Formats: sequence, structure tokens, C-alpha cells
Amino acid sequence: MKQEKLHFFTERLAAWFAGNHRPLPWKGEQDPYRIWLSEIILQQTRVEQGMPYFERFCREFPTVADLAAAPEDAIMKAWEGLGYYSRARNLHAAAKYVAYERGGVFPATYEGIRQLKGVGPYTAAAIASFAYGLPYAVVDGNVYRVLSRFGGIAEPIDSAGGKKTFAQLAQRALEVAPLPPGSYNQAIMDFGATHCKPKAPFCTDCPLSRECSAFQKGKVGLLPVKEKKIKRKKRFFHYLVANYGAEVLIHKRTGRDIWQNLYEFPLLEWPEAAASEEQIRRSAPWATLIGDRGAVVRQVSPPQQQALTHQQIQAVFWEVEVEGPPPAASELGPFIRAERKNLSKFAFPKIIDCYLGDNSLYLKLV
Repeated sequence: MKQEKLHFFTERLAAWFAGNHRPLPWKGEQDPYRIWLSEIILQQTRVEQGMPYFERFCREFPTVADLAAAPEDAIMKAWEGLGYYSRARNLHAAAKYVAYERGGVFPATYEGIRQLKGVGPYTAAAIASFAYGLPYAVVDGNVYRVLSRFGGIAEPIDSAGGKKTFAQLAQRALEVAPLPPGSYNQAIMDFGATHCKPKAPFCTDCPLSRECSAFQKGKVGLLPVKEKKIKRKKRFFHYLVANYGAEVLIHKRTGRDIWQNLYEFPLLEWPEAAASEEQIRRSAPWATLIGDRGAVVRQVSPPQQQALTHQQIQAVFWEVEVEGPPPAASELGPFIRAERKNLSKFAFPKIIDCYLGDNSLYLKLV
């Protein structure tokens, strides 16, 4: 992109930003800890969804020392429903690093920020520019879209070459912008989020339309370009909600799989959507946790769906009333006994949390 066009772009963007500030709780924040919190929460998350989580974390963990000292379960519970739970685990690990290895002092250089677990180039650039005014351009989905349309760039944004092209262009724009780095970065992200939107952008009332290649050539809906389509693997879960009076059995998911360190009921993963009661009764979870005890399947939920980035989860919940006391702690293995009324204290995957909160999902068996 020619230098004159870049000057036009940044000057018009600055003028637009002067009258179109989005009122967000982290704007104007000087505390790098809070800026870091907001940026981690906003990874893969819409601003509207992330805002209450940011406020909750600031309230429950007001300093990096508070976050570092918190039990992992407390952090996972605070994160519950936000998805991409590796962010929460990385957040906790990075907080411990800052609190215990850096004496509570947040890194003040781009390179130092990049050392924090879970912080990539975009997040480091955002923190460096917002907290310290350092000249590092952010490149997120909004920035890709604005630059791709304005410059008429059809190079795929998810290719190695495309990422390099847009990173270089974003940096060139930041260097000529008549705004401080943090303000410029906020301006282009706000413009993409509220004006140059993915669908129904405000092209006819756009300060950039005169020089916008996509608008001039009728290609707004075609840009930006992605070369890869996500293929989601389908998985079918059957949860055994074994009720021993007021108690149920749950356990924490471990291992390298989805929902690591969240809680769930005993699980039977099945190769297809349907499973009969006979198959459930013959399953390993049933044999281990119920065995020969008398048990009645009282309710079965309709299939519940949750779409993850690379997986589509379908879950069915089997509510079972079991006679007698639950197994002794020595017999439970990884499972723990929890009172049903206290399940809200545990962090569950969204699909389980929704099930527990909506009794209309139950189908009573005759």
C-alpha cells in the first residue's frame, strides 16, 4: 500500500475515533495487570460476553498476587461459561510467574510480556501499547478485516504469508498514525468491531470509502479471505447422573482433552448418538459406580449440543436413582461425592451447566 494511502487511512481513522469511543471498562486503564486480564479474556470472545468476566476477575482477584494465590478451582469457576479453558490455566500460571518469580512486577517490554504463558504476538502488542505506549501494532480479526478491505488484499489471513503481510502493513500504519500507539490500536479495533463489521458494514457512511478498494470494486463481502475451513469432529457423550439420595458423583477431567480441570458426571463416550438403557447399564461407569445396587433410570434428557472450535459435542444425561448409600471414598477412585444443592460451587463445561440450570430438559420415563 502506498504511503499516501496509509496517511489517508490513519488520519481518517483518527478523526472517526475522536467521535466514536466505545465505553469499555478497561479503556484508559493504566494497570498492566488489568490490561492483561482484559486481553486474555477477549481472546476468542466477544466484548459483550467478556465484559462481566473482566469485572468479576477484577473483583475476586484484584491484584496479580491474589490471582496467583487463588486455588485453581476458584479460577475455573470464575471462568465457567467463557470457553477455551486453557486461557484460564495459562492465566493462573502466568500470574504465579509474575507474583513469585518477578516479585509481583509485571514485565514492561514486549519481549518480557511475550514470556508470559498464553501470550502471543497480538496480546503482547496490545498490552505493550495500552500499558506502556510502546509502538507495537495489534493484528486481530477486526484489524485483518479493515486492512484487507481497505487495501483490497485477497491474501488469506490464515496463511503464513498472509499473516506476515498484514503484520507488516499494520506496523507501517501505526508508525504514520497521528495517534499514540495505544490509541491507534484501539481505534482500528473499534472501527472493525462497530463500523467495518463482518456483516452489514456501514460502507455508505464510511470515512474511508473514497479510498477503500473493496468498496470501490464491490468486493466488501468477499474480504478478508480464509483458506482453511474448520472441520468439527463429532463426539457423543452419555452422562450418568447417579443420585444417591441428595448426593451425586462427579470428577475432575484430566489429561490432554477438552475441558481439562472442569468437573463432570461419570461419562460414557459412545460412537454414535443413540444408546439404549441396556447399553448404559452394561457400561463401565455403571459397573464401577452402581454395580449390583438397585437402580432406576428416572429421566433422560434430549440430546444437548455444544460446538467447540474443532469438535461438536452431543450429550445426553441419564438421571438414575440408586438404592442405598454411595460407595465408600476408597471405592470411588477419581470420583467425589457432592450434594446436588452444592453443584453450583463446581466449574462445569457449559453443556453440563446449562443442563443443571434448566429442568425443562428432563424427559420423564414411563
